[in-house]
Amino acid sequence: MLWLKERGIASVAESVLNSEELDKTVAHLLVAMRNDGYAHGYAECSHHVVNDLKVDWDTSKSGTHGVITEAALTAAKTQINNLQLPVMDLITVAL
Repeated sequence: MLWLKERGIASVAESVLNSEELDKTVAHLLVAMRNDGYAHGYAECSHHVVNDLKVDWDTSKSGTHGVITEAALTAAKTQINNLQLPVMDLITVAL
């Protein structure tokens, strides 16, 4: 029990935090969040330009024009919520 308290729990936490699966999933989530934020920010900005300046604003040149960023963000959130790490399977078997 002493080994488990002093080294075992830290080893499990280190394995989880350093897992390639977690890194890739978090990176994918961050990209999806950035893209969704950019799309919403661009849409809001163009809305203000059209309404306040009474001009037509061509949004077709936006990098997110026609891209459904909310669906990608929802999928990334689902992916991270359902993430399965091999180290956790090993711990389940050991217990």
